[in-house]
Formats: sequence, structure tokens, C-alpha cells
Amino acid sequence: MVQAASPARAWIGTIVFLFLAPGVVAGLIPWLISDWQRFAWGGATWVVVPIAWIAITVGVAFLLHAFALFALHRGTPAPLAPTETLVVTGVYRFVRNPMYLAVLAIILGQALLFGSWWLLLYAAMVFGAVFAFVKGYEEPTLTRTYGEQYLDYRRNVPGWWPRASPWQG
Repeated sequence: MVQAASPARAWIGTIVFLFLAPGVVAGLIPWLISDWQRFAWGGATWVVVPIAWIAITVGVAFLLHAFALFALHRGTPAPLAPTETLVVTGVYRFVRNPMYLAVLAIILGQALLFGSWWLLLYAAMVFGAVFAFVKGYEEPTLTRTYGEQYLDYRRNVPGWWPRASPWQG
């Protein structure tokens, strides 16, 4: 088991990882793909643009919330500096992979805002990579690290489609 970081170190590590991982995946790469050029949706603008901004805003809010939970548990989301305890509070009571879903919401919101099929394709590629990472590394590692606690959590909280009510486990 990894020794818990100091609160300051946990926050610094979490913020650095936020910029290095989701910042690149949901910010830098979509910018490189789309140049963040808004698409002219014509008469549909009044519907499409608010939906895009809602997806982006909700994605950012959930991402920041999920990242903060790791720092509050004196660790980071980075595999090299994890928390000492399994994070099953906040948004993690509804879905096991809120960070990945938040990143996908941000990318999909940008695809809609910028009318970019390339961003849509990129979102599918990100999902494929994330899904493979979760199945191939994350779930086996969490099972080895937290044992029955994680298995119970996994049985009760879905990985990709949020529960309607929070898990009380």
C-alpha cells in the first residue's frame, strides 16, 4: 500500500495531473484537431450551441469534482501516486469512471460546438483507449490493491452508466 501524501502534496499532484492528462486529452488535442472554430449551425444554433456548452460545462464540473475527491483522500488520480483508500464518495457513488465520462462529455460537447466529425472520431478513439485501460490495468490493479472492498463496490456501482441513486455501501 502506498503511503498517503500530505494534503499540499496531494493537491499539487492532482492539479499537475489534471493539466497533463485530461488537459491534453480534452483540451489541447481537440484544439489541435478543430482549432476551436465554431461551426455555423444556421437556424439550429439556438439548440445546438446550448447543448454543446451544457455538455462541456457539466463535463468540466464533474471532472473537477472527481479530481478534488482524490486530493481530499490524500492522493492523486495518477497511477504513480494513488490514494491510500478507495475513493467511493461524491460522484463515485453513482458511477465508477466519472473522470473518463467527464472527459468524453467535454470532447463530445466540443465536437458539437465546432461541428467536427474529426472530434467525434477522436472521442470514439479516446473511449476505446480508456475502456482498454480500465479493463486491462485499472480494474485488476484496484482488485489487487483493495480486494473485497473494490469487488463489492464494482458489483454495486456501474462503470459507465450512472446509477439513479447514490450507492450507500
